Amino acid sequence: MTRIFIDADACPVKEEVYRVAGRHRLMTFVVSNSWMRIPQSPLIEQIVVDDGFDAADNWIAENLACDDVVITSDIPLADRALKKSAVVLGPSGKAFTGQSIGMSLAMRDLNAHLRETGDITGGAPPFSKKDRSRFLNVLENTLQKLRK
Repeated sequence: MTRIFIDADACPVKEEVYRVAGRHRLMTFVVSNSWMRIPQSPLIEQIVVDDGFDAADNWIAENLACDDVVITSDIPLADRALKKSAVVLGPSGKAFTGQSIGMSLAMRDLNAHLRETGDITGGAPPFSKKDRSRFLNVLENTLQKLRK
């Protein structure tokens, strides 16, 4: 049975995931480095990991299985999850795939280099209502496809 893993520390769509997962009666793991308020539900489990570098990512990668869904904006975690045949969605509704992850990793490295050299100084655009709506649509469609 499909489960959902949320890389929760900076995830802006946790509430949306709770609602959609609840409708589908799917177990959801909220993985973070610190405690956070989550709804009381037998289908939602909070996992608080050590503060170590990539501790939440490591827990998710070690515990997911084929056809689980991972919600993350962390590109290296997305790569690890795809290698375990999980479905990976970014909070803006972007689906990471085996075909797109290589370019995503390369762009991540390029942007890190450009930030280090001062060639770019800004971050990602602010999260919008359109991003939230797109995410909800993609998550719902993804879960329906996995159920078939």
